[in-house]
Amino acid sequence: MSASIFSDDYQSKPFWWERTPRPNLANSTLPESADVLIIGSGYTGLSAAMQTTKHGLHTVVIDEEDAGFGCSSRNGGQISTSIKPSYTELKSRYGADAALAILKEGNNALNWVESVVTDNKLDCSFRRSGRFYGAHSVRALDELKQKIDQTPEQLGHEAFLVKREDQQQEIGSDFYHGGVVHPHHASIDPARYHQGLLDCAQSSGAQVVSHCKAINIDKQTSGIKVSTSKGLITAKDVVVATSGYTKELTPWHQRRIIPIGSYIIATEPMPDEMANRLIPQQRVITDTLQLVVYYRMCPQHKRMLFGGRVSLKESNPEISAPRLRELMLMRFPELAPMKITHSWMGFVGYTFDHMPHVGKYDGIHYSMGYCGSGVSLASYFGMKVGLKVAESPDGETAIDNISFSGRPYYRGNPWFLAPSIFYYRWKDRLKAR
Repeated sequence: MSASIFSDDYQSKPFWWERTPRPNLANSTLPESADVLIIGSGYTGLSAAMQTTKHGLHTVVIDEEDAGFGCSSRNGGQISTSIKPSYTELKSRYGADAALAILKEGNNALNWVESVVTDNKLDCSFRRSGRFYGAHSVRALDELKQKIDQTPEQLGHEAFLVKREDQQQEIGSDFYHGGVVHPHHASIDPARYHQGLLDCAQSSGAQVVSHCKAINIDKQTSGIKVSTSKGLITAKDVVVATSGYTKELTPWHQRRIIPIGSYIIATEPMPDEMANRLIPQQRVITDTLQLVVYYRMCPQHKRMLFGGRVSLKESNPEISAPRLRELMLMRFPELAPMKITHSWMGFVGYTFDHMPHVGKYDGIHYSMGYCGSGVSLASYFGMKVGLKVAESPDGETAIDNISFSGRPYYRGNPWFLAPSIFYYRWKDRLKAR
C-alpha cells in the first residue's frame, strides 16, 4: 500500500494523546516500604489504589513505562456491559443463578464507570451513546435476535433489533443485514478518563512512580520485597494489574493471559454532513464477523476511529494501518479520499475462558483478562481488588470462585493465534461478498 494513505502530519501514536499527553512523573521516587504495592498504572491499578488509600493504606503504584502507557490510553473508548460469554454459555458452565450474577457484574461495571466520572466531575467525554452491533448475514441477524430473546429480563439490557431496511438510521452503510442496538452502552475519551483516575488516585494519597520496572518478587515473613529498576520496596500486599502486558515477572499469570494486539487508525477531519450520515446517532459500532472490528466517530464527531485485530504482535502501526483501512473502506467506501493521521496499537489481555479474573495466588492479588472490555471491567474489578486488599466485604464479586486456568505448554507466547487470524481474514472476506 502506498504511503499516500497517510497525511503529511501523520503520527504513529494514539490520537487520544493529542489532547492528553502521557503524564510527566519523571521526578517520582520510590519509597522503601508501603502497605500496598500495585504493579501497573492503568485503569486496574489506579482504581485499586483509590480504594486502598480510602481505607488508610499507604499505597504505591509503579509502572515500567509512563503512567497509563498501555491500553488504558490506547483503546477505542467503547464501553459495553462487558462480559463476553452469553447467558446460555454461562448457564451451561456455572448454572442459572451464577450466570445471572456474572452478567449483572457487567452492568455494574458500566454503571461504575459512569458513577466515577459523575462523582469526580471527570472531563472525559463520557456519553451513553449506545452500540450498533451489525450483522454480516441474515443468519447472523437471526442469531443476534435469539441472543436477545434468551437474555433474562432481570438484566434490563433493553436491546432492540434493527432491520436492514432501517439500518441507515444507525449507520450510513449497506454492508450489514441489519443489527442490534444496545442503547445503554457508552463512549469515552480513554486517555482523559485515565488522567482523571490518575488525578483521583494521587489526590487520595497514592504515590505513582513511572519508569519503575518490577524485576523480582520475593515473599518473606517480614513482607513482600519487590526489586525494581529504582530500588527495593517492601509491602504487606502486592497487586498485579498488568493484564495484556503481563510478563515473566509473574509466570503463573503469564501462563493464563493471552496478549492480543489491537490496532486503531484515525482519519483526518471530515465534513459535518459526511460524519452525520455515516454514524448519525453517534453510536459505537462492532459486528458479527470473526475478525473483530470496532469503530466510532471521535468525541468531536469529526474523525473516524477504526480499530480491529488485524495482526497478532505486529508493533509497527504503519504496517497495520493499510489493513485496517481496507476493512474500513469495505464498510464506508466514501472514506477512500480521507488520509490517516494517526495509527497505533496496544495489547489486550484475553483468557482461555473469555472471562475476567480476580483473585489471590501465592500471596499476590490480581485482576486481569478483560478480553477487550477493559474500560469498564478494569475499572470495576480494579476497584474490587482494592477492596479485597483492604479486607472489605464489599470486595466480593460474582467471579471470585471461577477457576483461572491456563493450557499445557503455554508460557505467554500465543503462537496458536497466528493461523487463526489469517483464517478469519479469509473467511470474513468470503462472507462479506
